[in-house]
Amino acid sequence: MARSTSKLKFQQPGLKSLKLHRGDLTAGVDFGDCVAVDTETMGLDPHRDRLCLVQLSDKDGNCHMVHFPNTVYDAPNLKALLDDQNITKLFHFARFDVAVLNHYIGASCTPLYCTKIASKLVRTFTDHHGLRNLCVELLGIDLSKQQQRSDWGADDLTQEQVQYAAGDVLHLHRLREKLDVLLAREGRTRSAEACFEFLPVRAALDLAGWDEEDIFSH
Repeated sequence: MARSTSKLKFQQPGLKSLKLHRGDLTAGVDFGDCVAVDTETMGLDPHRDRLCLVQLSDKDGNCHMVHFPNTVYDAPNLKALLDDQNITKLFHFARFDVAVLNHYIGASCTPLYCTKIASKLVRTFTDHHGLRNLCVELLGIDLSKQQQRSDWGADDLTQEQVQYAAGDVLHLHRLREKLDVLLAREGRTRSAEACFEFLPVRAALDLAGWDEEDIFSH
């Protein structure tokens, strides 16, 4: 696959810069000690629905996206980032994203943090733990989900798709800060850490066929 990088300009709260990479991340991109990660796929079955886009963001609002317009997943730079044990990978609903990235890129995605798990451990007064809910309630930001069910397998992504995809990673760093305070307040930090450590195993079980069955039940 021919690799390329495009610098795009969008008006979006929290967005400092945005670069779209085709086929792999450009070598040498520095995300610091924590990178926010999200994926866009053709559906919700990792075995059937291919990986189309990986979104990445640092703490300062610099966003990078790796676009896979076909089924070639030779992305050594992206894999190296996701396997780096000195960089925390920050997700919302890590269970799905980790399964997808392991299946298609072969990445471990450890160590990791999941804002959805953290929310479920401390925001026990609600059943609403979606990314949009968290952004509204903790940050006062209303994310548009209009492009959530669009065609991510297209050879060229629309401006609306790219803007939507950026929103899914831009605010994760601030959400983590808010949730860490709540975890400490409720005495559940260690429980959250244990869940994060187990998530790659849970994702592997999903890929192996235990996606619906609770093996811990009677």
